[in-house]
Amino acid sequence: MANKLVGENSPYLLQHAENPVDWYPWGPEALRKAKQEDKPIFLSIGYAACHWCHVMAHESFEDPAIAALMNDYFVNIKVDREERPDLDNIYMQAVVAMTGRGGWPTSVFLTPDGKPFYGGTYLPHVRRYNMPSFREVLLTIARLWEEDRASLLDSGTQIAEYLQHVLNGDHSPQELDLDLLNQAAFKLAQSYDWTQGGWGDAPKFPQPMVIDFLLRKATAGSPPRGDNLALEIATHALKAMAKGGMYDVVGGGFARYSTDDQWLVPHFEKMLYDNAQLALVYLHAFLLTKDVTFRRVCEQTLNFVLRELTHPLGGFYSSLDADSEGEEGKYYLWSYSEINGILAEHDDKEFFLAAYSVSEVGNFEGKNVLQRTLDDASLATRFGLTVDQVLNRLDHLHARLFLEREKRIRPGTDDKILAAWNALMLSAYAQAGGSLRNHDYLEAAQQNAAFLLDALHPQGRLLRSWRNGHARHNAYLEDYAALILGLLDLYQADTNPHWFKAAQDLTEEMIEHYPDPEGGFFDTRDDHENLLVRPKDVQDNATPSGNALAVHALLRLAAYTGRGDWRDMAEAMLRNMHDMVKRYPTGFSCWLSAMDFYLGPVKEVALLGEAAHPNMHALQDTLWKTFRPRTVAAISNNPPDPGSPPLIQGRSIVNDLPTAYVCQNFTCRLPVNDPALFESQLEENP
Repeated sequence: MANKLVGENSPYLLQHAENPVDWYPWGPEALRKAKQEDKPIFLSIGYAACHWCHVMAHESFEDPAIAALMNDYFVNIKVDREERPDLDNIYMQAVVAMTGRGGWPTSVFLTPDGKPFYGGTYLPHVRRYNMPSFREVLLTIARLWEEDRASLLDSGTQIAEYLQHVLNGDHSPQELDLDLLNQAAFKLAQSYDWTQGGWGDAPKFPQPMVIDFLLRKATAGSPPRGDNLALEIATHALKAMAKGGMYDVVGGGFARYSTDDQWLVPHFEKMLYDNAQLALVYLHAFLLTKDVTFRRVCEQTLNFVLRELTHPLGGFYSSLDADSEGEEGKYYLWSYSEINGILAEHDDKEFFLAAYSVSEVGNFEGKNVLQRTLDDASLATRFGLTVDQVLNRLDHLHARLFLEREKRIRPGTDDKILAAWNALMLSAYAQAGGSLRNHDYLEAAQQNAAFLLDALHPQGRLLRSWRNGHARHNAYLEDYAALILGLLDLYQADTNPHWFKAAQDLTEEMIEHYPDPEGGFFDTRDDHENLLVRPKDVQDNATPSGNALAVHALLRLAAYTGRGDWRDMAEAMLRNMHDMVKRYPTGFSCWLSAMDFYLGPVKEVALLGEAAHPNMHALQDTLWKTFRPRTVAAISNNPPDPGSPPLIQGRSIVNDLPTAYVCQNFTCRLPVNDPALFESQLEENP
C-alpha cells in the first residue's frame, strides 16, 4: 500500500512511495502529526543516484518488521536533498557536529519542533562496520524518548544553538589585495598531489572551482598574474582526470568522485552539476593552452549531457544512478573477454589493450575500469602513428564499445530539472557555443534558458524544481545567482538583450527577497517557511555557495550597468570572507575567483556592428579565442538594440565598420575596427 510520498514529484521520493514505512514528505502535515502524537521525527535525506541510500532502503525501509518499529514510535519524513538544500544543509551540519562526518543517506532524529538530537548517515540492517544496527538505534531512541526525554531535548537545544552560530556566523571584514590570491595559490600548491593529481586523499573529488581559480591566476594581467605554477597545477590535475576511470572515456562525462587516489574506480553516479563545472574548466584550459585534449574532454562531456541528460523541452536532468541491475557500476565495467569479442581485429585489439592495459584479472572486482596507461605520444611511437592518428583510432574504438554498451540495461535517470544545476550547465553550453563557434551548444543554451524562464519563473518568482510539467518549491539563493550568471554568459554568446534584461530582473528579485541585514544573502526567500534556523551557507561544496555566486553576479552586472551600489554590496561580502578564504582555499575557491574579478583589472568591451558582417565575426573571434575571466562584453547591432546594457548605449560605429571599444578603470581607449588593434588593447595592462 502506498504511503504519503505517492503524490510527490521527486523521483527519489517516489522510489520510496511503496515502502511499508509510513513516509511523509517534509511539510505541515508531518510536523503537526509529530506534535499531536508527541512522537520524535525520523528524518531521512538522500537523492536518487545515491548508492548507499539504495542499500539502506533495501535493507531496512523495505523490511516490514523495521517499518513497523518506525511507524509505531516515530513520524517518518523523507527529503530529496536536491529539492530541499535548505533542510539538507541544516541537518547535515547537525550530523557533522554530532559525529564528525557527514554524507548520504543522512539519518537524523528530531524533536517534534524540528531540533536534531541524534544522527548519522547509513545505518546498517545488522551490526557491522563498528556500527549498531538500525533496529537497535530505533529501539534505543524510542526507549530514551519515554524514559529520559529531558536529555534528548537538552541535546536538541544545544545543537540548535550551535547551528544558529555555524550557519549565520560573523566574519571580520578586511581589505582585499592581490597578495591574498598569491597566498591562496601557494597554499593550494603546497597541498597538491603531484603524483596522482588533485587534492586530498581518497575519496578524491575533482575540485573544478579550485582548478578554475588557478586558471584565472594563470591568465595575463597586472602582476602577479600569469602564474606559471598555477597553470602547471591546473593542467596536471585536468590531465590526470582525463585519463579515464572517473572520466567515462567511452561515453563522455564524469562520475561524482574517485574512491581511490588514482582516479581509477569512481563512485559511478553521474551528476549534472559535476559535468557542468568540469566541462567549463576543460574549456577554459583549452582556450588558455590550446591543448586539444582539453577541448575533446569538454566536447565529449557536453555531448554526453545532450544525449543522455536533456529533456525535449530543453531542461537538463539531475543525474544518472550509480547502480544498474542492482550492482554499482555494472553498466561501465568491461571483462577481458568482452573487449576481445568486440575488437576482433588483431591490430585494434593490441592497440586498445596497450592503451588501457585491459587484463583478465581486471582492476576492479575482476572487471576493467578503462583508464589510460599509455599516453598519446607513447602510443604513437609504439605503433608508428601520429598523435592525431592515435586520437582518431581511439575515437573509432570507443564508438564501437559505446554501441555495445548501449545494449546493456542503463542506470536509472533522475529526471527532475533543478534551476541552479541547469544554470551551471547553461553557462557551460553558452561559453562553449560562443568560444568554439558550435551552433549545437549555443542552441542548447538558448533552449535551456527559455525553458527555465518559462517553466520555473511563473508570476515573477523563481522555483527550484520541475518534473512532468509541474514546478515546485521556492528557489534558493543559488538558483537565482547561478541563473543570473548563466543568462549573462548566454547574452555574451548570442547577443540577444532579452537574456541581459532577464538577468537584471532576477538580480532585483534576489536583492529584494534574500538579503541579510548583516550583509550578504540568506539561502531562503523572505516568505519561506520557518525552519530551525534561516540558513546562510558561504562555503563552496560540490557546487558553489549561493553567496559566492551572488558576488560574481553583482560584480559582473555592476560592470555592465555602472551600478556602484551593487559593486559596494559585493565588496562588503568579499571583505567579510577574507580570513576564511585565506585559511581554507579549497573550500572557498568560487570566492577566490570572485576576488580575482573584483581586484581586476576588468576590461569592459562594447562591440557594435551588423551581426553578419565578416569583420564583426573577426572581432568576436578575437575576443573569445582565449580565456578572459576579467572581461565583460556588450555586443549589439548599430545602433544598440533596445534593452542592451548601459555599457554599450550611446556608442556608434566608426568608419562604417564594426567597431570595438575597450574600457578599463573608467577610461576608454580609442575605438578600433582592426581585430589586431583590438587584441592589443585587450592584452594591455595598466
